[in-house]
Amino acid sequence: MYPFDLVLFDLDGTLVETAPEIMDAVNDTLHRFGLPAVTQPQVNDWIGHGTLALLAKALAQVSRHDEAQARGSELLRQMVPVYNSTYNRRCGTRSHLYPQVRETLKALRAQGVKLAVLTNKETCYTQLVLDAHQLTTLFDAVISGDTFAVKKPDPTGAHHCLTQFGVAPARALLVGDSSIDVATARAAGLTVWVLPYGYNMGQPIEASGPDRVIQDFSMLLNL
Repeated sequence: MYPFDLVLFDLDGTLVETAPEIMDAVNDTLHRFGLPAVTQPQVNDWIGHGTLALLAKALAQVSRHDEAQARGSELLRQMVPVYNSTYNRRCGTRSHLYPQVRETLKALRAQGVKLAVLTNKETCYTQLVLDAHQLTTLFDAVISGDTFAVKKPDPTGAHHCLTQFGVAPARALLVGDSSIDVATARAAGLTVWVLPYGYNMGQPIEASGPDRVIQDFSMLLNL
């Protein structure tokens, strides 16, 4: 019998390698405003806190703003709809599922495990990625960064899923790739396993103290 009744998954860096096309969309946006491009390693380190934070970090990097000034700037407000348009075009062009993701999700569903996405990515972008990679029908719930007034590492989204499916925290697992995911799991009382290949702000994932580091998705089936 599988030890978990509910498994929650982060999206970017956990289910899907999205960073290349996120960088493309960021640079398309910067170019539109006459600003210089940013690099892939920079974008990788900025993923995790949602799109507005990502764009604020990019703007601070290429302008005279610090990050706090960038967040409150009129320029950032103007950049958001441009990014939305460019990401809509870019989504699915250079992203891909990590190995064994689809097969593992299907196998877990076949065992009756409830599956949910728990991401800080905004709903519009989350749905773009899920649709682009034919993942939508594999999940019983999707919690995005704007589903509630708070997002990870706040445990509200995780608690909502526990309540929705009537699952005790001890019977739920969070699978992610960053210290944000570990902190979310700790706040919600969940077991947390992490993958080492995602986006953790440039820090080794082991340092965040997960319950287990798994090398690929297939290890979710071989407990």
